[in-house]
Amino acid sequence: MTSAHDRIELDEIRAALAQTPAVLRSLLAMAPEAALSFREAPGTWNPLEVLCHVTDGEVYDWLPRVTIILSPDADKRFTPFDREAGFGRYRGWTLDALLREFERLRADNLDRLARFGVSAADLGRTGIHPEFGPVTLHQLLACWVAHDLAHVAQIARVLVRYVGPDVGPWRAYFSLLR
Repeated sequence: MTSAHDRIELDEIRAALAQTPAVLRSLLAMAPEAALSFREAPGTWNPLEVLCHVTDGEVYDWLPRVTIILSPDADKRFTPFDREAGFGRYRGWTLDALLREFERLRADNLDRLARFGVSAADLGRTGIHPEFGPVTLHQLLACWVAHDLAHVAQIARVLVRYVGPDVGPWRAYFSLLR
């Protein structure tokens, strides 16, 4: 069961998840080609890698875990998710092809989520995260939204830092460039 402190409702979760593909397309479509492979620091992800990661998560992370929680099976353990596996799976894909694949997978996942007919009681059902232990469906779905937003912010931050060297004295006004 969800607690009185759950702030994001299922309809809000679905709406937010449905918007992410358009947000990513809009944000990345304006980026020059060189910005897509720009790293803000050694070892950080560039915007294309972030897109590979979120696309891979549509296949191997979110819906498989929702399925585990909602299944009648007794074993509720999640398979660990390799956060960088998408880099290899989608290596060589164009930006447009990756965006189309993400859009397709997200639409399919939202359809699948709707077909589950998740109830308020279902939101309290649990799965076993390999690192955190028991987590509720509500927490997983809220995390999916937060994950999307965090990666939108990450891409925007990297793009700001890509353009940053050209802003001259206005650099003083950008906390992201300090």
